[in-house]
Amino acid sequence: MAKRRQCGSGGSVEPETRPVADADVPGHGPGAGNGTGTAEGPCRSVLRSETLLVLALSLGASALSALISFIGSVTKSGALKHQAATLNASQAPGRPWLDLAWQLFGIATALVPVALVAHFLLRERAGGLRAIGFDRRRPGFDLSRGVALAAVIGGSGLLLYLGARAAGVNLTVVPEALPEVWWKIPVLIASAVQNAVLEEVVVVGYLLRRLGQLGWAPMAALAASAVLRGSYHLYQGIGGFFGNMVMGVIFVLLYRRWGRVGPLVAAHALIDIVAFLGYALLAGRVGWLPTA
Repeated sequence: MAKRRQCGSGGSVEPETRPVADADVPGHGPGAGNGTGTAEGPCRSVLRSETLLVLALSLGASALSALISFIGSVTKSGALKHQAATLNASQAPGRPWLDLAWQLFGIATALVPVALVAHFLLRERAGGLRAIGFDRRRPGFDLSRGVALAAVIGGSGLLLYLGARAAGVNLTVVPEALPEVWWKIPVLIASAVQNAVLEEVVVVGYLLRRLGQLGWAPMAALAASAVLRGSYHLYQGIGGFFGNMVMGVIFVLLYRRWGRVGPLVAAHALIDIVAFLGYALLAGRVGWLPTA
């Protein structure tokens, strides 16, 4: 291991020897793909602080919000299944152009943490998002694996949701409640893609890399990623928490195998697109799909 100087006022350390060429390749570099490794750029205190800040600006804050929402739901009169959790709602009812502006604003600002992650990985000289396999090098691989994964996770996830709601431990999830306007479908697709990019880049690629650089054991990093994913879905109920936690375990294992978040983003986006558009088309028209 290269000898290092202590963190100075700039908050970084420079290795006295250059890392090997594979250091920036997913699955070969420090903390890439397998949740292990050591920091070659910023020191541990800086890595720890930046990780907490990224989570506080994104899905860590969402987890706390979901917990507060869940507490509100369970302390409210009435069964959970008779309460609703709406994912894509109108932001300006009766004013479609203003509503569209708010929808696009929300989607764009939600992706700021992804840009921050890219910045940190570029500063680290890891190649930006390429370090976690979110690039255009293998589109066929990413899409094919993503489609197969979406088919498995999506189908089982729907069954789990229906079972959890029937058991009374889940709210009724309303994937969309947008007005019937021309931009409804494009916004739902954009929202699905935004969810996928944010979650897989931050909770899988970035978090595993950072926890590995901070010395976390692979199983501990897997557990942290999976529990975090379940936590920010807790607003849906117990079923949403455990279902997404299981999904998180599967996604981490596949990321470690493939060394890329690309397939995970594709799968997640497809799952959400089908859920959003499927609800828009089928709600109130089929008896098996719960509505608020």
